[in-house]
Amino acid sequence: MTFTIVIPARYASTRLPGKPLLDIAGKPMLQHTWERAKSSEATRVVIATDDDRIFSAAQAFGAEVVMTSETHESGSDRICEVVNALGLGDSEIVINVQGDEPLLPAEAINAVASVLGEPNEYGISTLCEIIEDEMEYIQPSSVKVVMDANGRALYFSRAPIPAGTTLPQPCFRHIGVYAYRVGVLRKFVSWPVAELEKVERLEQLRALYNGVPIHVSLAPTRIPPGIDTQADLDAVRKFLS
Repeated sequence: MTFTIVIPARYASTRLPGKPLLDIAGKPMLQHTWERAKSSEATRVVIATDDDRIFSAAQAFGAEVVMTSETHESGSDRICEVVNALGLGDSEIVINVQGDEPLLPAEAINAVASVLGEPNEYGISTLCEIIEDEMEYIQPSSVKVVMDANGRALYFSRAPIPAGTTLPQPCFRHIGVYAYRVGVLRKFVSWPVAELEKVERLEQLRALYNGVPIHVSLAPTRIPPGIDTQADLDAVRKFLS
C-alpha cells in the first residue's frame, strides 16, 4: 500500500494567530505534526500553505512544501490543489492530516489509510473513539458519529447522537483524520456546499449527501486532542516538556 499525506497549514487563526509556528518544546507545532506524519508508512509527506512564513519555516526543518492559493475555503480544497500539482492519479490515496495535531500517532494514520488500501466501496475513511465522558457527549465541539454494522458512516453531528438522557453506549467521537481516493476528492471539491453541511458545519456531510460511502474505524490507540485554544497549547507544551 502506498499513500501520500498532505498537511494543510494556514497562518490565520481566530483563537491562536500564527498557530502552526507556535513553539512547542523548541520546535514549531507544524514540525511536530510533520515528524509524526513522516514516521507513518506514507511514501510522501507534503505541507500545503498559502503563507510565506509557514513556507519558509517548513523548508527550514526539511519538509516538502507547496505554496497554494489564498482563496481556498477549506483544507480539502487546498489538498486537492496539491494532489493536482503532484499529478496523483484518481486511484491513489491521499491523507489529510491537520497541522494542529502534533501528537497524532503514526498508527492512526496507517489505520485510516489501510481501509482504502483494500478493494471496497469506500471513497473516504476516517476514525473514531469511544466517548466515556458525558460532558464530551453533549459539547458541540465534540463531533459524534453513528455507523452501521460494517462501519459505514450513517451520520455525523455536533448534537448528542444517539440521543439519550444519559451517555448512551456505544457512543463515538469522530477523529478528523481523513483518507481519500483522489478521484473522490476531486469530485468532492466540485460539489456545492450541502444544506446539512451548513447546518452542522461539518464538511464530511457533503460527501454523505452526495452518496460517497465513508468508512469509520475505531482508532487503534488513544488519540490526544489537537490544539484549538491556549489551554490546549499549554497542555501539550507541558506534556512534551
